[in-house]
Amino acid sequence: MPALDGKSALVTGAASGIGRAVAERFVAEGARVFALDRDAAALAGIPGVVALACDIADESAVRGAYAEIAETAALDIVVANAGIQLMGGLDAPVADLELENWARTIAVNLTGTFLTLKHAVRAMRGRGGSIVVTGSPTAITGVGSDFTAYSSSKGGVHALARATAAAYAPEGIRVNIVVPGHTVTPLVSAIADEPERTAELLGLIPLGRRGATADVEGIMVYLASDESSYATGATFVVDGGMTTL
Repeated sequence: MPALDGKSALVTGAASGIGRAVAERFVAEGARVFALDRDAAALAGIPGVVALACDIADESAVRGAYAEIAETAALDIVVANAGIQLMGGLDAPVADLELENWARTIAVNLTGTFLTLKHAVRAMRGRGGSIVVTGSPTAITGVGSDFTAYSSSKGGVHALARATAAAYAPEGIRVNIVVPGHTVTPLVSAIADEPERTAELLGLIPLGRRGATADVEGIMVYLASDESSYATGATFVVDGGMTTL
């Protein structure tokens, strides 16, 4: 039997990268999937999902999306995956970081995740459920020294997930963090075009290769499923060994 048969799931940031791969895998595992992203056109190309355009940094939009889902389904799973990483020097070491770039990153990555979890918990109260948050090695080590805003936002996301897990465990709502490593997605496409930067990153990965979205799908399925019913407040690292160094 598929691992998520009969369950309803929401995946944010589902138009591309990890979010898209997870949405597609959840469909294959039997879930009814609601896919959220600002890019409505890209969502339309994902087979088997209910596509909803939504800016997760806008609470009225998030509230509206959850209300629309509630008309036809009771959510069992929420994957809070949406996020941005500003490239081209827009995110920088703290002394060189412009306030507007800091604020933009925090608004999407941290406030957006807060809003996603806030309304996920409200939707799951009285029933329980599984929330999975996409974290980052930059929240654990100094690998993101050139990305102050992104690293800080992800550090906040990790703390938010742990606090939410502790607060709502008595109600059967589980919250766990998945930490992908340097994964080939549109989010990091700019780095992929920089041979020196890519070589530097590969030198930090004991397995010697960049990750693929397929490397992350399995742990997402596990945490979304009943197989992980005793896991909450935990951090599951899938980074090729990067955070061991």
